[in-house]
Parts: sequence; C-alpha cells; structure tokens
Amino acid sequence: MTNILIALVVLLVIAALVQLTRVSELLAELKNEDINEVTDDDNKTQGFLYLVVGMGFIVFVIWQMYEWNHLLLPEAASIHGAKIDVLMQFTMGMILVVFFILTPMLFYFAYRYRGNKKNTAYFFAHDNKLELIWTIIPTIVLTGVIIYGLKTWDQVMNVDTSDAKVIEVYSEQFKWTARSSGDDNQLGNSNFKLVTNENAIGVDMEDERSLDDKLLREVHLVVGEPVLLKFRSRDVIHSAFLPHFRVQMNCVPGLITQFAFTPTKTTKQMRQEEGEDFDYVLLCNKICGAAHYNMQMNFVVETQEEYDAWIESKKTLSEKLLTQKK
Repeated sequence: MTNILIALVVLLVIAALVQLTRVSELLAELKNEDINEVTDDDNKTQGFLYLVVGMGFIVFVIWQMYEWNHLLLPEAASIHGAKIDVLMQFTMGMILVVFFILTPMLFYFAYRYRGNKKNTAYFFAHDNKLELIWTIIPTIVLTGVIIYGLKTWDQVMNVDTSDAKVIEVYSEQFKWTARSSGDDNQLGNSNFKLVTNENAIGVDMEDERSLDDKLLREVHLVVGEPVLLKFRSRDVIHSAFLPHFRVQMNCVPGLITQFAFTPTKTTKQMRQEEGEDFDYVLLCNKICGAAHYNMQMNFVVETQEEYDAWIESKKTLSEKLLTQKK
C-alpha cells in the first residue's frame, strides 16, 4: 500500500509540473513572447542556482566524510593490510585534493562565464606549451602512483610461505568448509570425483598426507604467525573476503588459488576496540546465488596456547572417515 501511495504522489507531482509548464506557455503566448528564448536574466538565474547547488554538494561531501567515517573499516589486523591501508590513504588523499580544488572551480566558472549577449568568445586555437604541461605532469604523477601500487602488490602477494600454516578453504553454494593441515603442515590431495555425503570436499584418503588433516567449520589462527590459505570451489566462482585482514581471493572451480598473511590482532583485542559482538568473518564477495548473503564463516585469532588446546580437540580425517567406513 505504501508503495502504491508513493507512486501516486510521484504521478501527481509530474502532472502538476506538466500543467505548470503549460500555464507558462499560455502566459508567454498572451504576452507575445517566445518561451524558448533564453535571456540574460535566465542565464544569471540558472548560473546562480548551479553555483548554489554545486557548493551545497561540496558541503554535503564534507558532512558525509565526518558523519559516516565511523562506518569505514578499522585499522588492518594483518601485516600486509597496513601496507594496503597506506596505499589507500595516499591514493584517496590525492583524489580529495584534486576534487576540492577542481570541483569548486567547475561550479564557479559555470556561473562566472554564464551566457551573456554582451560577451564575445575568445578564439584560442592551440598552445603546444599548455598541451605539454597538462600531458606530462599527470603522466609523471600517475606513473609514480602506479609504480607505488605495483610495489605494494608485489610485497603483499609474493611473500615467504615456507613457515606458514597451510589451511584449505573450500567454497560451495552457500557455505564454507575449511581443512587444516596436520603436524606435517601438508594437505592431502583432493578430487571432485571423490565427493560423497561423508567426504564432502573430496579428500583422497589414500594419500597419507590426508590422514592427519582436520575438517573445520570455524578457522582458528595464531596471532603473529603466518598462514597460507588455499582456496577451491565446488560449483561456481566465489570470492573469499576477510575485510579486517584485507584479504580477498577468487575461488575458481578447477583451480587452486592462495593468499598468505600474518594476523596481528587477536579476536579479544578487536572486541575491546570494536565491541563485544565483533568477529572476524569470512564472506563471499562474488554474487553466487540466492543465499549469497548468508555465506559466512568465523575466523578466530588467538594465542598459541589457546590454539593448541582448540586444535587438539578436533578429530583428524582418518578418525572421522575411516571410522565411518568400518
């Protein structure tokens, strides 16, 4: 009912505007005026309104930066995330500087050089010096930004994973399943042909490296210790997204992708900073179907002692699957 009322109000407003336009046309005919003729007064009025609306827009931008700043992600909780944040701040800083210089000029010039019958255009054919200035300077600046971005990307993606704890994250519509490597820190092979009700992610149990792997519905990490996440997908493309760690990687059927990082803040620390209801959550950042929004899994960052006690309570695949076979 509310939507119907809104639609009716919109239609009435449109009808009123149409009638006002028609009245204006009739008045112009009575006064023997051309309604389509644009006068200097029209240009002045429109230019002033454009200036007011433009400056109002700039004020709104400043207001929303202060009002909604708390909705931005907090400080990164990983080593590489801090580098990404610095790059983001640098890039956004440049954008804002250019925005707050050029946008007011745009609105002011639109008003200052509004149409006027007394004005005459200045013929300006070409200026090589000016062309060079506005070509070379942006090229140098943007090249520097690109090089900085590529350097940051290289530092984030090409890290030493020799000591990283290996964990597989398996995606399917619409849930995540994790598999932690055992004491050997090696995951056993897997194959989609091996997927069954009991073996949901297709682990090859004939591979000895699989025997001490552990299936998890919640991932626990040790603060300050590197972790290597390996991603697989069962059905469609998903995108594993851990926003507070600044981690994102596509999960592609038939491929294994990976992302390595080191968490720097425990869940307890984040709850002290962000509130008791805080959790690190793995999200899917690629629309993958009707229940895409509900595709989540908790990550917990804790001390080594807490992690050891938790992982010890989990059964290995050999204990689960081989026992089921018997």
